[in-house]
Amino acid sequence: MAIYFSTENIDFTLPSQEKVKKWVTHIVKMQGKRVGEINYLFCDDAYLIEVNRTYLNHDTYTDIITFDYVAGNIISGDIFISIERVKENARLLDTPFEHELHRVIIHGVLHLLGQGDKSEEEAKAMRGKEEAALAEWNTII
Repeated sequence: MAIYFSTENIDFTLPSQEKVKKWVTHIVKMQGKRVGEINYLFCDDAYLIEVNRTYLNHDTYTDIITFDYVAGNIISGDIFISIERVKENARLLDTPFEHELHRVIIHGVLHLLGQGDKSEEEAKAMRGKEEAALAEWNTII
């Protein structure tokens, strides 16, 4: 089990890294799964749009891209997060940056756990699961 954090093209350090690791592991275990290897890469918009163009053939800005390497009950993947998008979304939603960052962090994990967000119904379910996971944040010591 390993959860890693790195950066590309941005000066950023994730606050409370050990707590985030415990939280993500807790959410995965709540689903009856185990953490394999999850790599978070925090970057800027330019880096993430290039990933989006190169690997997904999408030419749009996004806050997160998740690459799924799940095998059975072992949850693994690469999760790219644009800190610039997270900051902008926090501003637009009038929510604290750290709250929006946690929402995006767990959003990627929920994708790895099989939750989609393409349809309106899936997106609504994703939001509910994000909120439930965010409520668990305060239970982690």
